[in-house]
This record gives sequence, structure tokens and C-alpha cells, in this order.
Amino acid sequence: MALEELKGLIPDYAKDLKLNLSSLARETLLNEQQLYGTMLACALASSNKAVISHVQQEVAGKLSDEAQNAAKAAASLMAMNNIYYRFVHLASHADYKTMPAKLRMNVINNPGIDKLDFELFSLAVSAINGCGMCIDSHDKVLRKGGLSAEAVQAAVRIASVLHAVARTLDGEEALA
Repeated sequence: MALEELKGLIPDYAKDLKLNLSSLARETLLNEQQLYGTMLACALASSNKAVISHVQQEVAGKLSDEAQNAAKAAASLMAMNNIYYRFVHLASHADYKTMPAKLRMNVINNPGIDKLDFELFSLAVSAINGCGMCIDSHDKVLRKGGLSAEAVQAAVRIASVLHAVARTLDGEEALA
């Protein structure tokens, strides 16, 4: 229901986003926790109030408190890690690759939910934030843990659609 309301905020020129948003809730490659946790983490990473609010309403009752906290933690942690590791990856000097990050990341080892689900949330947020090093790291863990390439792709599809909706709504707000 909340995703339907969110669709109503999308302008007609972005009809493809409306269609893609409709298909997110019908995703069958992910279990319920993976689907709705990825949606929540990506909504938070989008930084758009309308997207966050509507997705939060959509996941209410579908995600445990632990899964909601894990999705929030993934968005929060990747906001930090994606900047740091993207810098390490892009910097010309190789010394940065051998230096310890000295950043706390304890939640990765104890996210309160299945570790693979947390990795999936983190990968999707990393795709939004554009950190190739983090994408590769999370993808490796997911694939080693048995998640299919199609399931990973589904999570990134969620990330791309929610990010596009957020940017479109931000643009419309700026133009108003």
C-alpha cells in the first residue's frame, strides 16, 4: 500500500520508475527479510524523506525489529565504509591499501540477523554509494555463502529503483 502511495508522487515523465517500483514487492528471488531489509537499507541510503517514510511503512510488520535495525546499521555503516574504501581504491598511492582503516565495524560480525542478509543489504547500499571495492567484498561473501548471482542482481535492482525514485523526487522538489 505504501509503495502505491509513493508511486503517486512520481511524475508522469518517470513512468518507468512507477512500473519498476511496482515490481519490487513482487520479487521472488529474495526471501521476505532480504527483500524488505534491502528496501529499507536502500531507502535510508537514498536520503529522501518521502522514500524513507513510504518504505518504512511498507516494511512495517514484515520485518522484525532486529532486521529493521540491521538494515539501518547497513545503511549507516556503508555511509562510512563506502567513502573510505572508495578513496583507498581510487587513490593513486598504493600505501593506503596497506594501512589499517582504524574504523569500527563491529556490526558486520554481529548484525543481529543472518549474516548473509546483512551482507546483501550492505552490497545494495554500496551499489548506491558507488564503492566498487565494497561491492566486490560483499559479493564475494554472498556468492561463497550460496546466494545466486540472480538474487544479488535483484538486490541491486531494488537499490537502483529506489535511488532513482529518490533522485527524481529530489529534482521535482528543487524545481518547485
